[in-house]
Amino acid sequence: MKLLHKDIEKDNAGQVTLMPDESEDMWHTYNLLQVGDSLRASTIRKVQTESPTGSVGSSRVRTTLTLCVETIDFDSQACQLRVKGTNLEENQYVKMGAYHTIELELNRKFTLAKKSWDSIVLDRIEQACDATQKADVAAVVMQEGLANLVLVTPAMTLVRAKVEVTIPRKRRGSCTQHEKALERFYEAVMQAILRHINFDVVKCILVASPGFVRDQFITYLFKEAVRQDNKILLENRPKFMLVHSSSGHKYSLKEILSDPVVTSRLSDTRAAAEVRALEEFYKMLQHEPDRAFYGLAHVEKAADALAIDTLLISDKLFRHQDVPTRSRYVRLVDSVRDNGGGNVRIFSSLHVSGEQLTQLCGVAAILRFPIADLSESEDDSSSDED
Repeated sequence: MKLLHKDIEKDNAGQVTLMPDESEDMWHTYNLLQVGDSLRASTIRKVQTESPTGSVGSSRVRTTLTLCVETIDFDSQACQLRVKGTNLEENQYVKMGAYHTIELELNRKFTLAKKSWDSIVLDRIEQACDATQKADVAAVVMQEGLANLVLVTPAMTLVRAKVEVTIPRKRRGSCTQHEKALERFYEAVMQAILRHINFDVVKCILVASPGFVRDQFITYLFKEAVRQDNKILLENRPKFMLVHSSSGHKYSLKEILSDPVVTSRLSDTRAAAEVRALEEFYKMLQHEPDRAFYGLAHVEKAADALAIDTLLISDKLFRHQDVPTRSRYVRLVDSVRDNGGGNVRIFSSLHVSGEQLTQLCGVAAILRFPIADLSESEDDSSSDED
């Protein structure tokens, strides 16, 4: 997704212009749209024409319309998004107030205006537009003198850095020039890793090469990390995984990602992290029930007590058509993030873990400390999420 324009006032009213460039962006857009929003986009309209002789024909014309959103329909299989509403700006083809359905298209911009942009929606835009926010996996594909640093998102691979250093051949009786050049090469790759990899997001860093280049590089990397006391590298050492590749070129990434060992390790990405969080909640519910709560009212009480360590919440709740109810979920997330300093995991309702969470009213919390006196009378809070 590309953010082309953003104009949001201090009262949180305003508009953004976006361009979806991959199918996954339609899912993000579906989560941005709400009934009552204003959507401006290019669309096809069937219009009737009458010739001078009186015969009536019809033709399809492309026009730009601004709709007041009434119905949002997302096809998760085809990743298609259709929005129905009434026309807000009359033009030569469509009268004011007439109904029309816009099907949003890849690589065609649209402008979305809201009376109030909340933190959840703005986070969604940031997540959709920043590829590094989606890149659970990074790869350094290398050979002597050449390295490509690649971020792997759910939908694409992005080369963030290419390192090329001429490595002289070893000479009989002297390897000094060769070793100095290798050290310069390894240093440049290390700097590229520190510059381009967001260790808070990336769960696995593949280091691939033919021969022993990857082993020599990793030895250098962590020797330097110890010497420089680089805590980021040292704390994230378990994320590095050494694998074989036929070369240091980007095309070798395909063979790396199809390796069964790598495939198994890569299951430990964001989706798997959500599954683990849900498993931890169920364990807590079984063994320490005073530290695990679900249902909006109970979780809100825990948030008021600044007790929430991890909040689990489904993105489905932020599509609630009732504005006060939706605002309640947004306030809960903001409260946990800003006041309690807790972790917030927003589950995709398209993922199996999100479906499980929906069965728990879509919201649950793991607490830092037990709270035993939450009112039992609030058990009916789940009715708010229906």
